[in-house]
Amino acid sequence: MKLPLVKQGIFHRERKTGKMASRSAAGVTNLRGIFRLLALTTTLSLLPVLPVLVVHAQDPHGGVGGGFPHGNNPPGLQAQDPGVRSDAVHAGQPLPSVAANDNPGVLEFFQNGLARFQEIEVVQGGVNVGLGPRFNFNQCSGCHAQPATGGSSPAAAVYPHIGPNPQTLVFNNPGQVTQGVSVNNQVPAQIVSPQTNTLPSFLLPNGPVREVRFPFFFNSNGSANLNAPDGGVHDLFTISGRPDAGSCSLSQPNFAQAIAANNIIFRIPTPVYGAGLIENISDTTLLANQSAGQNNAFGIAGTFNHGGNDGTITRFGWKAQNKSLLMFAGEAYNVEMGITNDLMPNERPSPDEELGGGLPVSCLLNPTPEDSINFMVPANSDPAAQNAQVLNDIEQFAMFMRFLAPPTPSTTLPGGANSIAQGSAIFNAIGCATCHTPTLTTSSSAYTAGLSNQPANLFSDLELHHMGQGLADSVSQGGAGGDQFRSAPLWGLGQRIFFLHDGRTTNLVSAITQHASRGSEANAVVQNYYQLSPSQQQALLNFLRSL
Repeated sequence: MKLPLVKQGIFHRERKTGKMASRSAAGVTNLRGIFRLLALTTTLSLLPVLPVLVVHAQDPHGGVGGGFPHGNNPPGLQAQDPGVRSDAVHAGQPLPSVAANDNPGVLEFFQNGLARFQEIEVVQGGVNVGLGPRFNFNQCSGCHAQPATGGSSPAAAVYPHIGPNPQTLVFNNPGQVTQGVSVNNQVPAQIVSPQTNTLPSFLLPNGPVREVRFPFFFNSNGSANLNAPDGGVHDLFTISGRPDAGSCSLSQPNFAQAIAANNIIFRIPTPVYGAGLIENISDTTLLANQSAGQNNAFGIAGTFNHGGNDGTITRFGWKAQNKSLLMFAGEAYNVEMGITNDLMPNERPSPDEELGGGLPVSCLLNPTPEDSINFMVPANSDPAAQNAQVLNDIEQFAMFMRFLAPPTPSTTLPGGANSIAQGSAIFNAIGCATCHTPTLTTSSSAYTAGLSNQPANLFSDLELHHMGQGLADSVSQGGAGGDQFRSAPLWGLGQRIFFLHDGRTTNLVSAITQHASRGSEANAVVQNYYQLSPSQQQALLNFLRSL
């Protein structure tokens, strides 16, 4: 049987009883909701009313998998997504204290981590070995590219015009630079062999980079077995047929079958700008912020994901499933690229292979871990640069992410300073800030002054929230259930192309409205958005695109 299709982005009013009543959108129909909307109306009436700013988007492609095309808003809404800011690239630089090398050697570690983040991986026979046997791409920076290294999915048609979805170029990628060598000292021009791989239908040149998960294992007839949860990553490509893959022979997952059974969900890359600040926010600060938000007027009640080892709050990933940047890097290296490392030292079969005997011996091509400490490094006149070469890749990926500065917001674009200021006030008034906390303060840091006791303007509480049937993916990670997601940090949103966990839309209005569906904690807030005048909605959109 097929899984039931769910309607996306539709606001459902319903009455609930019991423990979940406080999270229901039905509150807008009772006295509490009426008083809240009256208070909201009074608050908004004090704000200046600006003319509607209509800026037609330049991005010609639509969101894949649902939503509205970029620049075309849901019927009946007059406000327009201003689109990706194109004034300049405002991300991708180190923290100012790191750039100043305030802790001698910290700049060299950032630069070394950046270089490794951009390296091209091969299977065997070169420098950067370990790719596969299953993988989603062969370079960290290929997927984390918009609007600069460390970001999210790029697009050729959108500023700064980095290029098409790199996953669609795997059969012909002549632009890659040879940092790691393979057969005949060349990186294969084809990342995957067209004789053994095909391009899945959901990968489009103007669409997002995607990771695939199957919520359930399959029955023998190809239907989803609703009694057998899967939830694991099923990588897009195999190394089979590459000149450096030996005799390894693997088949791609049956994506067509998964689509037919409605048993497939997607994730897109999360930006890592400002990640060191997020990592350095203490549990005490997060819990205090949670406590301050309890009994709010919007029916919102989040919770935290916790690590299975030390029990502390985890915070990275779409479901806040990873504790630290090192864990985030180690998981991605192994799951997305197939590279074993000190955190995940074993080659990873697909979830169904894990149940059926694991990978064939012919695909276990390298000693493990493939990413390890470098006991000997070339002599360097710069001791710090030499020291940075000793660490393994995942530690240096973590250093790069840790020392990346957050994006710089605009004070005037789009719409002007007054519109942005009005939008900021509306953001707080209608309840967006209840989940997307504008600022949290970091703890003291041993690394650099730029991480120590600093305001992190991330616009996230880092909590998990029930997002309802419309966004649910039926995948559990740690303590996060199938409809729970971390409040995505909004800094840098002004130059982000794809929205929501699966990249289903490039339109900010659609991203907002699709927060509402049966069971979502955001229902009352989205209903408040609908109550705004078009000019107030536009001011809110301008504020979000200024970030």
